[in-house]
Formats: sequence, C-alpha cells, structure tokens
Amino acid sequence: PTEDQGVIFGILNSASNAPADPPHLYGKAAEEALLSTPERDLTFQILFPPSAGAALGADGFSGMVVKPWSQRKRTTLEILPQVQAKLSAVPGFQAFAATPSALPGGSNFPVEFIIASTADADHLLEFAQKISMKAAESGMFYFPPQIDLKIDQPQSEVVIDREKVAALGLNLTQVGADLASALGGNYVNRFNIAGRSYKVIPQLKRGDRLNPDQIKDVYVTGPNGQLVPLSTVATIRNKVVPRSLNRFQQLNAVKLSGMTNRTLDQALKVLEDTAHEILPPGYVIDYTGESRQLRQEGNKFVPAFMLAIVLIFLALAVQFNSFRDPLVILAGSVPLAMFGALVFTSLKMPNPNMPFWTNGWTTTLNIYAQVGLVTLVGLIAKNGILIVEFANKLQEEGKSKFVAVQEASMTRLRPVLMTSVATIAGHFPLTLVTGAGAAARNSIGLVLVGGMTIGTIFTLFVLPSVYILLAKDHSHDRARARAAVPDVAVEPSFAN
Repeated sequence: PTEDQGVIFGILNSASNAPADPPHLYGKAAEEALLSTPERDLTFQILFPPSAGAALGADGFSGMVVKPWSQRKRTTLEILPQVQAKLSAVPGFQAFAATPSALPGGSNFPVEFIIASTADADHLLEFAQKISMKAAESGMFYFPPQIDLKIDQPQSEVVIDREKVAALGLNLTQVGADLASALGGNYVNRFNIAGRSYKVIPQLKRGDRLNPDQIKDVYVTGPNGQLVPLSTVATIRNKVVPRSLNRFQQLNAVKLSGMTNRTLDQALKVLEDTAHEILPPGYVIDYTGESRQLRQEGNKFVPAFMLAIVLIFLALAVQFNSFRDPLVILAGSVPLAMFGALVFTSLKMPNPNMPFWTNGWTTTLNIYAQVGLVTLVGLIAKNGILIVEFANKLQEEGKSKFVAVQEASMTRLRPVLMTSVATIAGHFPLTLVTGAGAAARNSIGLVLVGGMTIGTIFTLFVLPSVYILLAKDHSHDRARARAAVPDVAVEPSFAN
C-alpha cells in the first residue's frame, strides 16, 4: 500500500533550449513553494546540466522532508495536491510532485507504462499523446501521464554548398576544420607560462555564438590564406529533433509516467485498455519500476491461495483418512472467512483524499492483505476441525449424524470461541497502529481480524448444515462392524 514516508519529491523539467542560468532561478522558485508548506521540516534540491537531464529524463529534483507524525495532522497524500498546485504556479518550467514508492524500484513514478515498436519517434509520440489524453480524462491521475519522448529540441545544421566551395577554390576539409576550431571547443595543444603548462582550447566568444544566425559571420580560410565568410558557401537549416531516442528490449520506446489517485492496478488497466483500442498491430506494451513488479509478481496471489487450499486439504485428508471431511471443513468455513475479510477491502474508497466514513477501517487488496488471506485459510479451518472431529466420534458411539453434529457444535463452542478470540485479540492491535508503516500493518490486521470475526460467527451455523449434507454417515460402518463380530454363546459354569 501507499505509505506515508514523510518525503515528497518534485521532478523538474525545463524547456529544451533553456540556457544554463534560468534553471537556477526556477529551482529557487520551486524551493520557495516548498518552504511555504506548514508541515515542511527541511528541503533539498539537485539540478542537472542539460546533457545529464536528457539521459535521466528530468532536469532536476526538488523535495521536502515533512515534520514527524506527532507534529502534523495531515499525511503526505493530503499535502501532495497543495504542493503540486504551488509548483504548477511557477512559470518557466514543469514540476510534478510525487511520493516515494512503498517498494524499492528505482523509478520516479509508480505508474510507468511503455509503448515499444519499430516505428519512428513521430508515430510513437502520436499514440503516446492519445493514451495520455485518455488517461487524463479518466480522472485517475493527479496530472496527465508524462511522456519521456519530447520532440522539441531545436537543432541547426550547417549545409555547405559543395559547388560553391569548388568554384571559389576552397578546401572542404579546411572549412570543416575552421568550423570545428571556432565552435567545437576541442583541445589542440599546450603552451607554457612561467613554467606551467596550459591547454589551448580555441573557441569563439560566447557573445558571438548565442544563436545559429551568428555562425554565418564566421570566416573560413580561402585560397592564398584569404578569409571568406561562411555565409558565402553555406546556409543554416533549422529543425526540431527528439531530446533523446530511448530503447526498450531493442525496440524504439516511449514511456508514460504518472501519479494515480487510485490503486496502481486500476491506473494500469486504464492505460492497457486504451492502448489495446488505439495501438495498431506491431506495437507492444511493457512496464518498468513498480508497475513492472506489480504485473510480474502481483498476479501470483491466486496460485498461492489455491496451493494453500490444496495443501490444507491433503493434510486434513491424511488426518481424517477421508476426502469428504476435509471438504466439509473447507467448504463450511473458508468462503465465509473470505467474505468477511474482503468486506474491508471492497468498501475502501479509491481516492485516498476523498473523505468517507469507511476510510478509518478499510484497506486495499495489496500484498499484505493477500498474505493475510492466505494465512486466514489455515486459521479458520481450525474451527471446522474441532467440530467435525468431535461429530465423527459421536457418530462412532452410535448417535445419528444430525444429533452428532448438533452436540459437537454445542460442546465445541467454547474451544472455538476461545481460539478465535485469542487470534482476534492478538491481531487487533495491528488495526490501531498509526505512524510510519501503519498502512501495511493495518492491511494484514484488518483482513485477519475481519475474516476471523465474521468467519467464526457464520461457521457455527453454516458448517453443521454442510456436515449434514456432505459428511459420511458412520452408522453403516457400525452395522458392518457388528456383523463382522460373531455371536459367541456363553455357557454357565457351576462350582463344584
């Protein structure tokens, strides 16, 4: 489940052609937005250069550590919308607030959805934008899922007219070398001053290379050492290219990242359904980070639950030397306990920031709740074992099936209640936990306490009915046992 870890991150993105200085101004504005939050304890910020930002998918990170639980009334999920609103009001850059993942995954957002294909970047971006728009319309995301493929990087190319170069007697190699020296910033040699060696890095002044049109004013070496303006033999071609071309599984890929106000599974289903409607053949979907963990490992609950049922059934079959008695025990107790536990997950409101009367005692069907459901199978089966075992013994003593299960239910009522109350009392403190890690402990506590409480109450009434319908009638065994024992006449003996 989503935990309150006391930290809120802000992922910063600036314009593709932004110079190095403005990000510091944007970072200062983001820091002031975080400092104005009442629950703020301290803030931090890291800004990347443009080259690193293109590789990491963000131009910087900003965030804050909130005060301890005892010094604040709101959780980080309640603070998050306010922080996002403040960051969105800062002009000049994009900022997205997020909370860290409950499971370590090394990703910025919990929702990370990948579209991969052999198609070019333009087609990938077109489909990604449609899916992002549909996801925003669903209302399940704090902001429209962000697309890591950004085709907004201005690029200028120097196109040299080879015919003019030949007509003027210029050397094409020399023209390229002059441009590299003026703009490249490459190391050429060293020189000594006062016994110290310094690198020689030729380059035009910054004021002479602020925009592409100034490149036309550069002079290149012509015939007999004469200088020829570059604009004589070259033109500038401007276009827009992607900031970075990403790959996934050796395919061209685009990633959609976002924060959801529902469960992660619900958010991914929205993206999956939309992708199946929009994407043509030849496109595949995949996941990274926490989303990949959920899709690869989150579907193991049903196999694990069925394995627990089979193992308990086989163990009971060995204990009772019968396949019918284990079926009575499991059919008369496990479904009722599952119903009682799932009540506390089905009444959970999807939006955690929406006030509702069930928020204090409900949870989501997360990994901790799933572990509780598997554990609940073994705990609730114990009640059925106590009743069925004693009823079988009463049948062996000569009582009918109805009378035997009736007396067994009444006689075993006290042991059933004692063990159930002890189990409920042992797990009930988990439902009252607050603070760090409370969501995980609340989940397993609510499932076990709710399932044992409701399951025990209904088991006392339903299991005897299932026993009468499915259990074996041992009266036939008693009849066969009596028939197998021959009647032996006993002659009286007289004392002399």
